[in-house]
Amino acid sequence: MDSGMIGKIEKARRYAREPHRFHIESLSVRIDGENNSHLVHLANGKWRCDCEFFQSRKVCTHTMALEELLKGMLVLEN
Repeated sequence: MDSGMIGKIEKARRYAREPHRFHIESLSVRIDGENNSHLVHLANGKWRCDCEFFQSRKVCTHTMALEELLKGMLVLEN
């Protein structure tokens, strides 16, 4: 492995230890729930989930779990 690549790997590891550098603006995630699998999207600062609960409340277990998992890395619309 060349020295340029070694430097890039070290920098990537340092960045990974500094999550405040990352700002997720769009994302698609399939979450395996207890009963079903659900598709969750984040785009333009807004969540969307294909579960029934989200359709009426605009928030659900799946979106809340992702917010917790990605805390500090999300750009969300207020």
